[in-house]
Amino acid sequence: MTQTTLLQYEAPWPVHAIDWCKSPSPGHQSRPRSAFRLAIASFTEDYRNRIAVVGLQDERVLVEDDYTDYPDFVTLVEANHGYPATNLQWQPATATGFPWTGKSPSTELLGYYVRRVESPSGGGHRLTLKTGLSGQSKVQNQASGAPLTSFSWNEKAPNLIVTSSIDTTCTVWNIDTATAITQLIAHDREVYDVAWLPGSTDIFVSVGADGSLRAFDLRSLEHSTILYETPAPKNAPPSSTTSRLPTSPLLRIAFNPTDSNYMSTFHMDGTDVQILDMRSPGQPVIELRAHRSQVNAMGWSTTDHPLLATASDDCQVLLWDLAAYTQSATSPRAANARLNSPRPDIKKRVVSDPIMAYSASGEVTNLAWSPQIPGMTMNTGHTTAPGEWLAITSGKSIKALKV
Repeated sequence: MTQTTLLQYEAPWPVHAIDWCKSPSPGHQSRPRSAFRLAIASFTEDYRNRIAVVGLQDERVLVEDDYTDYPDFVTLVEANHGYPATNLQWQPATATGFPWTGKSPSTELLGYYVRRVESPSGGGHRLTLKTGLSGQSKVQNQASGAPLTSFSWNEKAPNLIVTSSIDTTCTVWNIDTATAITQLIAHDREVYDVAWLPGSTDIFVSVGADGSLRAFDLRSLEHSTILYETPAPKNAPPSSTTSRLPTSPLLRIAFNPTDSNYMSTFHMDGTDVQILDMRSPGQPVIELRAHRSQVNAMGWSTTDHPLLATASDDCQVLLWDLAAYTQSATSPRAANARLNSPRPDIKKRVVSDPIMAYSASGEVTNLAWSPQIPGMTMNTGHTTAPGEWLAITSGKSIKALKV
């Protein structure tokens, strides 16, 4: 018998949102399979969408490559959701020690769209709605909360999340009390994604349909810092409603977890991924060019030497090692630093050689990294190698790849 490097799951519906649990299930830390749990959400054009948690049926699938007798993943619990969930996240690993109000230590939090649910792990599996976040928008004529596009869960203070909305706003919430701390008009058009600066409870960044990447500091909300704007197409006429030239929307933003100066983003319908340095705003410092069709998702691993994974309509998942291009004598940004640490302009590098590639059978729409999973010894005496796994979605199929 040999160790498998591929686990599979076939959902009953097209999968979009996905996240890998950040820590073992409470009360089951000694069970290897508790680290192999995925939260997934459907994407169907109706009001009958679902969210689900899937996990290993048996540890044997990690060492036996027999998909007939031992299905890799099974549904542990699922629930109705209505509209498709645009984002889905497990609680950060730091949340296990947070003094939550009215939450049992045997439950975990799973955030999706705008809600917070509890997933008890001790006595079976159950999804229970804990908190629904909604409130009045600052935007004129918007009496109630507009649809949300994404959110970011703060790892340092897991009671804080920041959400982005199509109404141009970002809102910082205390999910323990279900109250909005502050709401601000962040962009000129829809906001598509948002991310906390790693290690900070004050600074977050957002991207949106206006083609800009902006940084905000809760200690100084009088203004934002525009870190990057997509270039306007040549000879493009100005917008009919503004004098500004049209730009390509930015869809996603993600920080390098070990050096928060660096972050990645990509344009709508774009085939390239831009790497930006907060100390050198205005243009990317690195551009990744290898995909042959539009990029759909990206994510950084959480190792001391993180890799960046990108997924595309070209049916490819590419892994990038950017350490050689981002290392410098400048130390990483301190968590309490403000947005005033400039660095001399540097020339953009084009990188077109990923260190690894995986070809899927269809368009890859999303991905999620596992945390570091230690090596495990099974009851059969077999062992599994330590490290990370990468889950990818393609239609109804989910594949977990050992990296």
